[in-house]
Amino acid sequence: MGKKGKRDKKGKGAEKTLAKMEKKVSRRAKKEEEDLEALIAEFQSLDAKKTQVIESSCPPPSPRLNCSFCAHPERDELILFGGEYFNGQKTYLYNELYIYNIRKNSWAKLDIPNPPPRRCAHQAAVVPTAGGQLWIFGGEFASPNGEQFYHYKDLWVLHLATKTWEQIKAPGGPSGRSGHRMVACKRQLIIFGGFHESARDFIYYNDVYTFNLDSFTWSKLAPAGMGPAPRSGCQMIPTPEGNIIIYGGYSKQRVKKDVDKGTLHTDMFLLKAEGTGKEEGEHCPGNANP
Repeated sequence: MGKKGKRDKKGKGAEKTLAKMEKKVSRRAKKEEEDLEALIAEFQSLDAKKTQVIESSCPPPSPRLNCSFCAHPERDELILFGGEYFNGQKTYLYNELYIYNIRKNSWAKLDIPNPPPRRCAHQAAVVPTAGGQLWIFGGEFASPNGEQFYHYKDLWVLHLATKTWEQIKAPGGPSGRSGHRMVACKRQLIIFGGFHESARDFIYYNDVYTFNLDSFTWSKLAPAGMGPAPRSGCQMIPTPEGNIIIYGGYSKQRVKKDVDKGTLHTDMFLLKAEGTGKEEGEHCPGNANP
């Protein structure tokens, strides 16, 4: 009873600390993100000139990282979206959409009107609904000098059968972030973790959100048990039973002014699906933080 009370107090204390840090980061990042909004709007005005779907054969995409790469739910195709490239002097962000045909070993570029803004470190998941859908959440946009960041909190769906983009506007979703993880599981999108960074501050998350693909509504989960510490870049997969496995990841903490300490996580957790009452987080033995 005493131990549980201590754990509860510790958990509430961590929540308060996280809330204070999030408010601080949000306040300092606001001006930075306002500066980038104008640049993002410029790029969007260029995208607005696209009025029809154009599919063209092309060589493989240019070098990039932090893009998304998903298997088409019904065809022998792979779908690549977004990403970033730094040439040593300038950062380039993309919102290009490429299709790789596995059987033909060929690439095609799809230009579709009204795409999501350029981004990297977002997450994408596919579902077989209505001929296939590609869902995208979050990510970040960096200034050309790589010193300012804008973190998205928008949700998009690409209807693969009709080749149309649609932004889904539903309240109650996660805050802006990148480096998070998202999977599709039993008619839900499940999002965990990620980080938000400005030029001077950063915060890592360990919250869990679900987006219902039938009602188009967000829910924030409050799993029982001891969950993962805040992190980004972890691995997350669904099981056939509807559970979620989370492994590893990265986070950093400020130990003193201008000095940060990074942690590579090697622990593993199981987020149990509803069925025994409510969601429950469980630490899997045999792995621990270094």
